[in-house]
Amino acid sequence: MSDQNNKIPANTAVETILTHGGREPNDHFGFVNTPVFRGSTVLFKTLADLDSQQQPYLYGRAGNPTTEGVESVVTALEGAHRTQLVPSGLAAITVALMSCLRSGDEVLISDSAYEPTRAFADGYLAKAGIKARYFDPRIGGGIAELIQANTRAIFVESPGSLTFEVQDLPAIAAAAHKHDIRVIVDNTWASPLFYKPLALGADIVVHSATKMFSGHSDTFGGTISTTEAAWKDVESTRRLLGFYTSGDEAFLLSRGLKTLAIRMREHEQRALDFASWLEQQEGVASVLHPALPSHPDHALWKRDFTGSGSLFSFVLPRGPRSALAAFVDDLRIFSMGYSWGGYESLCLPAKLVKNRTAVPWNSEGHLLRLHIGFEDLEDLKSDLADGLERYAKAR
Repeated sequence: MSDQNNKIPANTAVETILTHGGREPNDHFGFVNTPVFRGSTVLFKTLADLDSQQQPYLYGRAGNPTTEGVESVVTALEGAHRTQLVPSGLAAITVALMSCLRSGDEVLISDSAYEPTRAFADGYLAKAGIKARYFDPRIGGGIAELIQANTRAIFVESPGSLTFEVQDLPAIAAAAHKHDIRVIVDNTWASPLFYKPLALGADIVVHSATKMFSGHSDTFGGTISTTEAAWKDVESTRRLLGFYTSGDEAFLLSRGLKTLAIRMREHEQRALDFASWLEQQEGVASVLHPALPSHPDHALWKRDFTGSGSLFSFVLPRGPRSALAAFVDDLRIFSMGYSWGGYESLCLPAKLVKNRTAVPWNSEGHLLRLHIGFEDLEDLKSDLADGLERYAKAR
């Protein structure tokens, strides 16, 4: 397997990395994109080749030029030592956690973390004898008081993908590293274009590549990028678990990455425009978007981020479930669905009662998460304005 750091110079601009990274036309008869490599068996010409195990590829499960192309691009974007491509965002999270933890260990997890992260921690890790404790996303350096002798990892999702608290990663990392604890960050929301967790002290960064990296709602994938110190444990865990991403999925991710910079800027502008408009609408209790000056973590977001994502939430005043149904069931352009990051706009009602344990969610209203896609903004505003009117009448 090639050294991903030798592919792209460190000072190359993001747009150039995305356009030229991860492809070697001279290796593939001049074709501009790396082809889809499908295969399990890799042949050896001689016994000496088999014995030396020095071929670039030994078996299909370990990777191929298509998967490595994606890995090299993400490595350059994150400023990482190496990157591992896995089948989904959840796979990236589980591999990252298991690379740090053993029976008897403890992991501290942000209370705002992605629900499947909590399910894995409370289910699989608990059965493996690993304890998960949840912390206030706004705890910052105060996390030092939660660290125990068996704490081995801290998992951060900043901002949380439902409630959008921004976490003080430098303070958390400083406290963690005093005790040789690894810090894992889910960076799916901002992408490495707008947030650099490794530069702020993280050891491992994970992405649901299904979302912004893909951009087309048609593939699954996850990435794990690490420091040099953390790489061996991540790579070994992935290999032992047998997590592998097919050439077909990798090709779709490679295609999506080519337009990531353009899409992220467009998503950012549209989402901010929409969030600012929504904040002014009668019948909206609050809007949760870190790039808005009204957000309680706005100063922290400005310090650590260079941009914002497509995703944010808003809260409707308290009302019956029937009123919520009146709001979402007749939306014309927004659709209901899990995931995000594609070209289509989504509106997803969310329940937080079971998702919060360290800091209970006390809002009595309905939380709805929006992903702003590429439809006409005025059409989107009209669609949601009609929904707000229906909600007010049904309350």
